[in-house]
Amino acid sequence: MARRRLPRAIFDFFDGGAEDEVTLRENRAAFERVRLLPKVLVNVAQVDMTTDLFGVKSTLPLAIAPTGGISAGRAGAELALARAAKAFGVPFTLATPAAFTIERVAEEVGGRLWFQLYAVREREFRNKLVARARDAGYEAMLVTVDLPVSGKRERDPRNGFRTPYNPNWRNSRDVIFKPAWLWEIMQHGLPGMANMEGYRFSTPKGTDIATAVGREMDPSLDWEQVKGLRDLWPRKLLIKGVERPEDAEKAAAIGLDGVVVSNHGGRQLDGAAPTLDALPEIARAVGSKITVLLDGGVRRGVDILKARALGAHGVLTGRATLFGAMAGGEEGAKHALEILRSELERSMKLCGVRSVADIRADILAPR
Repeated sequence: MARRRLPRAIFDFFDGGAEDEVTLRENRAAFERVRLLPKVLVNVAQVDMTTDLFGVKSTLPLAIAPTGGISAGRAGAELALARAAKAFGVPFTLATPAAFTIERVAEEVGGRLWFQLYAVREREFRNKLVARARDAGYEAMLVTVDLPVSGKRERDPRNGFRTPYNPNWRNSRDVIFKPAWLWEIMQHGLPGMANMEGYRFSTPKGTDIATAVGREMDPSLDWEQVKGLRDLWPRKLLIKGVERPEDAEKAAAIGLDGVVVSNHGGRQLDGAAPTLDALPEIARAVGSKITVLLDGGVRRGVDILKARALGAHGVLTGRATLFGAMAGGEEGAKHALEILRSELERSMKLCGVRSVADIRADILAPR
């Protein structure tokens, strides 16, 4: 439904990955390789899908991942996703380049809000973003650490796509034949990046295919800078983009509260390991010390069960709920979450597990 509604340039920006999109495909294939060994004759008349995420009850072991630039596909998409998450009792993560400010999302929606920080070059501006999220009452902050340079997403230049999005001669025909999207944009206008107001963006080179924010990432970001963010942020702090157990161990050692096992949804380094394959070693290394979340490839409720069985405390879902919002706004996002919820419930019953806490590696077939 989202594909039919959106111009190709925008759909591909959400759907695509880096270069040959090997990692994008492998994130999904990794889940498909995992096989289950169901337990039988277990009373599963009622199953408990709730779990604690950072000491707060969540109705599902799931949070909505940060996705940037999404109001170009549906006006108010960030607000729609945040409201859907609140209705379901799960966290929503606001991306740095959102069309709505940190403060507006907190005031208009509320709920369990997390903020995703892009470490831009201007450190003073970066620190102001941290302070704004702190003052607005965000529960957690996820620092993206796998983006020292923007990935080469070849669908974007092929479609003439840039951010902020601005239709041009290369994609004008596609835009004209998407009347529902075009009418909405005529009413609301093309979105900007509200949280980046006042930031001095660098001038792109003629051959640069990186998005506006992608060009501003700080390639000098290191552990010392993350320690500095730990000092600035008083609540739950995670780094997103970890695939090595030793990096997860460093995160625990400097006092972080969690890690997100992620390869940016296959959008940066093509050839990076599927996150589900990287998960077990990280969970063994730090799963008893800090929260381990899995990002990348989650499309079905059974995927949540598989990730839990391999050691994740919960998952982030990006494209699944994003496409729900693109197809049907807030109701579409809620529908996507309901699909994941009902499929997780069914999978738990079919595997003979009565609660999320009971999902362990013993329901997995030997790999």
